[in-house]
Amino acid sequence: MNVVAKLTDVSVRRGAAAVLLDDVSLQINEGERWVVIGPNGAGKTTLLAVLSSQLYPSGGTVLLLGETLGKVDVFGLRPRIGIASPSVGARVPGHEPVRDAVVSAAYGILGRWREAYDEMDLDQASRLLDAWQVGHLADRSFGTLSDGERKRVEIARALMTDPELLLLDEPGAGLDLAGREGLVRSLTELCQDPDSPTVVLVTHHLEEIPQGITHALLLNHGQVVAAGPIDKTLTSANLSEAYEMPLALTHEGGRWSARSSS
Repeated sequence: MNVVAKLTDVSVRRGAAAVLLDDVSLQINEGERWVVIGPNGAGKTTLLAVLSSQLYPSGGTVLLLGETLGKVDVFGLRPRIGIASPSVGARVPGHEPVRDAVVSAAYGILGRWREAYDEMDLDQASRLLDAWQVGHLADRSFGTLSDGERKRVEIARALMTDPELLLLDEPGAGLDLAGREGLVRSLTELCQDPDSPTVVLVTHHLEEIPQGITHALLLNHGQVVAAGPIDKTLTSANLSEAYEMPLALTHEGGRWSARSSS
């Protein structure tokens, strides 16, 4: 089995006191689908920044797609990694047509200028927009979309380069109940498709974990609380330790949820 990402004793520090990741070791293999869970400040988004090659660790080693961070041209590596996150979405110009917001990922840019795209790129963008149920919005301005529509466009953009690793940072954030459930259904199809890339999904809410997720990583204070196959890792005991409060976990109909048990 090919190793997609391997972190060994990875730390990320800001100044003398702020430790965002603390000696994190993790291996993600080809075909796995991971969910990363933890409270605010646990290090989830920082971990995705490292996995996307946007952030270099203060210590430890990071192997991404067979390359070692610090010894590789990241501009050649990044097109192999798709990322959908609030920070990426916030940088898409509001006037940008939705189709251009997706196709411009082929050049790794945000905001189409004078670059030319061939029919293959344009067809790929159209297919992805259709696959994520937003093809009818292709000519709309990105800034006019609802939160749910933006999330789907951001994921389509992240898939534009046929990445080997797909990173999703809180894709359900800000969605209403109907929007969240629709997105979870689409993410379930993605995670259950054997041709999909390896997936790492960050979420605050267990209800947003799609079926097809194979592994879980629980973080708190920048440290690994537990990591491994989801059925063995996502337990009431591990979740309670991660959130530092007693929690009761349920898993019914393929969906997870938790509530306070105190």
